[in-house]
Amino acid sequence: MHATLPLLQTTDFPHLIRHQLTTLQVNLGYRCNQSCVHCHVNAGPNRTEMMDAETLDMIPSVLAARRITTLDLTGGAPELHEGFRQLVREASALGVKVIDRCNLTILFEPQQEDLAEFLAGHRVEVVASLPCYSLANVDKQRGEGVFDKSIAALQKLNALGYGQEGSGLTLNLVFNPQGTSLPPDQVTLQADYKRELFSHFGIVFNELFALANMPIQRFGSTLISKGQFHDYMQLLKDNFAAANLASVMCRNLVSVDWQGFLYDCDFNQQLGLALPSATALAQLRDGRPHLRNLLTDDPAGRAIRVADHCYGCTAGQGSSCGGALKDESCKT
Repeated sequence: MHATLPLLQTTDFPHLIRHQLTTLQVNLGYRCNQSCVHCHVNAGPNRTEMMDAETLDMIPSVLAARRITTLDLTGGAPELHEGFRQLVREASALGVKVIDRCNLTILFEPQQEDLAEFLAGHRVEVVASLPCYSLANVDKQRGEGVFDKSIAALQKLNALGYGQEGSGLTLNLVFNPQGTSLPPDQVTLQADYKRELFSHFGIVFNELFALANMPIQRFGSTLISKGQFHDYMQLLKDNFAAANLASVMCRNLVSVDWQGFLYDCDFNQQLGLALPSATALAQLRDGRPHLRNLLTDDPAGRAIRVADHCYGCTAGQGSSCGGALKDESCKT
């Protein structure tokens, strides 16, 4: 696989400073039941990297120490971690909102048959990947049979109340373009998704998040192989919108990798760009900030590490783990 960091490090992206930490985004490991071309973590069934019990047990203490309001669980398929459910229980008991970034087909994997009921019982917000509302496009990107399983999973979540008005069970969907284009307008695309999914399958959901593909890891390597990397980067830069800088997710989020090391965002995590720290290096594991440092160390007010891939979050309507950034693109 081609390395993308050398092509991204020299940058003129604007300087950013952290605000108050409100969200802890934790990657529980890279094992997944799917392998998607656009996946920026290279997750798949053959990956073995998973967070150890000691690091996992530290998460509730960090949530309490920093008064963090949202725990965002990702992977791979985070549900495949054997400690996933206990972590959800402990975070929920603290009054923390828990988000599960779910690929939907995981609901039909062995030992996951009651996963949907577990998520509903703990009022976990589900952010579900569905790159299109048509069978051909989804199966092309994710594999044969994925679309049908995804639809069945959404119907199962709906039956439990997810996406239903007044239920308090939030179901959001995620769209990624299949190639080297920016996502279409989020409001328009959301209306299309809602119309098509309801008319054909009776499915309802809350919001659609339209995310740009990041020029790193598997997708970035594919761009290099096809000779499209520089053109895609130019597209991102040509569509840079300074107004999006105020809302980028790295302002209020810290990303934690499966080993417990800290980053400004999930994309920096995959590039190995560790979170800047004021803590003496002697107190850090391998010279990098670790989850344990958040027990006593507040990252607010520090500089955010930027590189050219940051243009992916600020191009056009903007893109983050919560969808488009511009106000007019976030209305429902």
